[in-house]
Amino acid sequence: MILSELRDYLKQQHRLSLLEMANHFDIDADALRGMLSKWVSKGKVKQIDMGATCGTSCCKCDPAMTELYEWVERN
Repeated sequence: MILSELRDYLKQQHRLSLLEMANHFDIDADALRGMLSKWVSKGKVKQIDMGATCGTSCCKCDPAMTELYEWVERN
């Protein structure tokens, strides 16, 4: 996967969790974070950290599911 594929998918979906992107591209979440950091540093993507839980009391959420990224550059 290359950065442009990630850009296109995130632009199309607008907001995705790290886990959704990792599953879609079949890539390790840590490797994906590195690619996302490039877009974040350019101001094209914003990380939305929901914290350790999704808001329910079970506390069993995968942290990658609550780590959201949003494409913020407008055309």
